[in-house]
Amino acid sequence: MITFTEAQLVAWVSPILWPFLRVLALFTAAPVLSSRVFPIRARIGLAFLVAFAAQASLPPQPLISITGPDAFGAVVQQVGVGLAIGFTVRLVFAAFELAGQVVGFQMGLGFAAFFDPASSAQSSAMGRFYAALASLLFVVLNGHLMLIMAVMHSFEAFPVDQNFLQALSRIKLHELGANLFASAFWISLPVVAMLMFANLALGIVSRVAPQMNIYAVGFPVTLAVGLVGVAATLPMLEQPFSSLMEQMMQVFARR
Repeated sequence: MITFTEAQLVAWVSPILWPFLRVLALFTAAPVLSSRVFPIRARIGLAFLVAFAAQASLPPQPLISITGPDAFGAVVQQVGVGLAIGFTVRLVFAAFELAGQVVGFQMGLGFAAFFDPASSAQSSAMGRFYAALASLLFVVLNGHLMLIMAVMHSFEAFPVDQNFLQALSRIKLHELGANLFASAFWISLPVVAMLMFANLALGIVSRVAPQMNIYAVGFPVTLAVGLVGVAATLPMLEQPFSSLMEQMMQVFARR
């Protein structure tokens, strides 16, 4: 009769269990990959495939008894780090959506809002447009491969040691949240500058020709200038998206 000891089972399961949990948590929180159109079974299978294929490049995993008290701390750490990686990518998407909302507000499209079932909140038309553009850039620029690289490098920066609070303090998610607003305003700055000059010109016209109904003329002018500005800056959005994704990679690759 073939028998296995607990130590043998732990030695077989540990190398793939902890990467699997971290990758699965990443797929649960990361945008695009966590979409409702992506079946849960396919998500679990893909996470297992990634964890299995990464065994050759991962450092040796510690042997932690699955039934012991240390297993709970290890599970919390893997899930927490994976969710943190997915959350940082969501911050990149949120920066683009915030930039779109700022541009839409300056264009006079602040009233063009509708219910977004993904976030269960009101979202402006330009915000959704920039969010969809970020999703396309994520796929085109191989953002999914960058996520897999980030989670693999995270095992060197944040090894499996059951200390989730220490890993969370080193990630410094609060600093990433602060950079969200700065990145959003830098993305929207060219269009906002164009709209500012357009509003300045309209103000001068209203002073020169008071009989002109500036409210009837101003809205189509600002809308047209905003659309021209958005169309002119769309080819340049690749660089800020790549820069933000690289910043995310550096957070989980540093030791």
